[in-house]
Amino acid sequence: MLKRIINTDNSKTTIIVRLIVGAVFFSEGVQKFLFPAIRGAGRFEKIGFPSPDFLGSFVGFFEILCGVLLLVGLLTRLASIPLIIIMLVAFATTKAEVLANEGFWELLHGSRTDWAMLLGSIFLLVKGGGNWSLDKILMRNGA
Repeated sequence: MLKRIINTDNSKTTIIVRLIVGAVFFSEGVQKFLFPAIRGAGRFEKIGFPSPDFLGSFVGFFEILCGVLLLVGLLTRLASIPLIIIMLVAFATTKAEVLANEGFWELLHGSRTDWAMLLGSIFLLVKGGGNWSLDKILMRNGA
């Protein structure tokens, strides 16, 4: 099972997607703790989620953990799954209102980073960590 999770190809360019997706999620997770009123619990409360304090910390923790895993390329496929879920929930909870109130073009404009993070995470789920990743090192060593 571990071999299937860490399996990756020899792509040298995957690191570009891995680094940007990892850095953005890491940064967003840290900000949920640094600025909880606007990025963490406060945002979840504004959206209407139950237990916003718990959810702010929970999501922030996973964004930090999975962001770091992507940055180093360790368990890349596994780390991308919670990030995909986070992005799908973000779309469902925040973008429908934008579409209804401000229209299609504002939705596209306001969700460009969300789309990039979702598609980047899906890419990493499919491809793995690439040539310059800890996953690749583990593969070479017969993990």
